[in-house]
Amino acid sequence: MSTSKVKAGQLWGKNKEDLKKQLVDLKTELGQLRVQKISGGNASKLTKIHDLRKSIARVLTVINANQRSQLRIFYQKKKYLPLDLRPKQTRAIRRRLTKHEASRVTEKQRKKNTHFPQRKYAVKAEI
Repeated sequence: MSTSKVKAGQLWGKNKEDLKKQLVDLKTELGQLRVQKISGGNASKLTKIHDLRKSIARVLTVINANQRSQLRIFYQKKKYLPLDLRPKQTRAIRRRLTKHEASRVTEKQRKKNTHFPQRKYAVKAEI
């Protein structure tokens, strides 16, 4: 039994199997501590339970972050990204036209712009 807090810095270097093994160990230890708490253990078990829960959360965070980074690498050259890997932004930003779509001009407007360009005026500045 570890009974000490898991440091997130140590977890990043571990591979997936080690992390899964550590997660199983932490969960079994948590179960044992909960049984001891019910059967009338001392009050120090409460802090250990708290630390274990937080350690489990750290391990799961590292596992999920690694999985997401692997998925980002996998989908890097693909045409479409899964929704949860796309940038969140706001609903309005996600729905507005892309820069390419906004800059497109119809053929009629293009002819109008070439034949009747914006006039340039030289205005004398008053001092």
